[in-house]
Amino acid sequence: MASTADRLARQQERERGIGTKKHAVKFSQQDYESLRKQCLASGRLFEDNCFPAERKSLGYNELGPYSSKTRSVVWKRPTELCSYPKFIDDGATRTDICQGALGDCWLLAALASLTLDHRILARVVPPGQSFTEDYAGIFHFQFWQFGEWVDVVIDDRLPTRDGKLLFVHSAEGSEFWSALLEKAYAKVNGCYEALSGGSTVEGFEDFTGGIAEIYTLDKPPPQLFQIIRRALSLGSLIGSAIDITSARETEAVTALKLVKGHAYSVTGAEEVHFRGRLVQLVRIRNPWGQVEWTGPWSDGSSEWNYIAKDEKSNLNHVADDGEFWMSYSDFIRHFSKLEICNLTPDTLMSDNVGHWNHYQFEGMWRVGSTAGGCRNNPATFSSNPQFVVRLDDVDDDPLDGEDGCTFLVGLMQRNGRQQKRLNRNFETIGFAIYEVPDEYKGRSNVHLGPDVLLRQRAVAMSSTFINTREVCDRFRLPPGEYAVVPSTFSPHKNGSFVLRVFSEKEAATSPLEEDIDAKIEEEEISESDVDPHFKQLFKQIAGNDMEVSTFELVTILNNVVSHRSDIKTDGFSLETGRLIVSLLDKDESSMLGLMEFHLLWCKIQKYLEIFKNHDTDNSGTMSSHEMRGATTEAGFHVNSAVLQAIVSRYADAQYAIDFDSFVGCLIKLEMLFKMFKSLERDDSAKIELDMQQWLCLAIY
Repeated sequence: MASTADRLARQQERERGIGTKKHAVKFSQQDYESLRKQCLASGRLFEDNCFPAERKSLGYNELGPYSSKTRSVVWKRPTELCSYPKFIDDGATRTDICQGALGDCWLLAALASLTLDHRILARVVPPGQSFTEDYAGIFHFQFWQFGEWVDVVIDDRLPTRDGKLLFVHSAEGSEFWSALLEKAYAKVNGCYEALSGGSTVEGFEDFTGGIAEIYTLDKPPPQLFQIIRRALSLGSLIGSAIDITSARETEAVTALKLVKGHAYSVTGAEEVHFRGRLVQLVRIRNPWGQVEWTGPWSDGSSEWNYIAKDEKSNLNHVADDGEFWMSYSDFIRHFSKLEICNLTPDTLMSDNVGHWNHYQFEGMWRVGSTAGGCRNNPATFSSNPQFVVRLDDVDDDPLDGEDGCTFLVGLMQRNGRQQKRLNRNFETIGFAIYEVPDEYKGRSNVHLGPDVLLRQRAVAMSSTFINTREVCDRFRLPPGEYAVVPSTFSPHKNGSFVLRVFSEKEAATSPLEEDIDAKIEEEEISESDVDPHFKQLFKQIAGNDMEVSTFELVTILNNVVSHRSDIKTDGFSLETGRLIVSLLDKDESSMLGLMEFHLLWCKIQKYLEIFKNHDTDNSGTMSSHEMRGATTEAGFHVNSAVLQAIVSRYADAQYAIDFDSFVGCLIKLEMLFKMFKSLERDDSAKIELDMQQWLCLAIY
């Protein structure tokens, strides 16, 4: 319950704007400014107890506490490593980022690309930090993490061996922003070793909050050149590389001076008139500089002699440090993959570029309630979380001339690197997109059931289900309303995710969730309406006082259900008995009189009918995935979050719900709804309690 409370608290923070770039979450609840002031006032350098200068911060396996690789490591501050350390010297450049004894080249390639745009880098590396003015051994950085920006505080004690930095370092050895940033990113992910292995786009996303697309160039989509041009106009970061087949090929230079296994940036895409025809060109930058393409359209090649002067002057803006043009056809022939990181308006505020419209949602898959698996699992598929996207306006400038609405969908799993030390892998994830039927259009307070999802084919799907951090694909569909259903491939897998939608035009997006509500119908009857035979039975049960205590009630209920072979039950517990009495005890006698017991009996008859309707296999129990429909039939409308809580509380180890648990659940729901309505003020959908009131209600 405490973790649920923490999650609810984070939701409330996000509603107040915490987690945006302007109001980053304080990682480990550490505030940079207050900690820095404390250190300056005390005259002591900061020591971070949340990420201590100890072996456990290095790793868990190859860099674990008992590994030979960590025995000679000494943590030192930059002031102990050189006489005049600098945070950033004359701007952040690629040469500030030299890889050390850690397999995080993916991260460093992304970081190096960011040095090409200091506006973006300044969001990750807050300015004004140094080893001179008010130095206190404390620094901070900001990263995007699964839907929110976090501000990460670190001390500047860095792992060294033989007086040299063990991991990232600058070529000169006196500049430390990259080493400190790497430490902050290691802290976010649990340790340095957690950074081993990854994709450059992961770094792109965590440094920008953008959404990444990956294209393999041996099978490019027909409009990829137009996609590149559109992405550049939207301020996207674009990288490309030539795959290697063995470690020997790393940084190998081809005959035409392209470097294998090396991260390039794509900085331009234009069309030129060449000998009576249009030729598509792309501009590439090698961040290392020096080594440049020597094939057609390279600097000084003969192709430029056949280009009109005005076109040539517009195109020939290339840097002297490794930027060059090449034809698009040569580009897709020589390069292996293209990575586009599409940015949010929050990342790059500029009037010179357009912007994607950006929407994001958090969700969870929970075994027994919302972990339905892919479409191959028809019994549970519709249990998955659902989100609606309404596309009204077609693209202004369609890439192929046909009208449609372009949008990206990215599904990201949370906290994969933190799970590495537990030897846990990513789940296999993907998503399907369905057209919303006419009767549900314009509504977000519904959850599409199997009668809707299983009777139609998906209009689009993720390109694959794969065990990676994120699955992202580009789509273009006609205007309309669409339901996105994210899932793991197999059912019954726990996980948390962030679903993001980037659209060229504004789109209406929201979770597809039922409104929480209850329609509790209680028939008004008098004692004279009660069947005389029922009265006689009650008198025999209740005795002379004509009241049934909690203990007597439990005995009665268990006696009744024990004689039924069509339902399974472990028996009504004393806790459930007390709950029933609390709900129905009108005169606060802590017992049930005739009319109260009659009301209970009517409820149980109704609940038994609902239970049997949803026991589809006649097993005597009900699958927890049926609880949404069963509670709806009983008059309670619950969303996925409430459903998850119900399953956690009332399902057994096999995620089945027996009859006594079902009754207990519905009784608890009715009590909670009535309590809330009693305490709610002016239909505000909120209640306010002090500590005593909260404790009394929670314990009760």
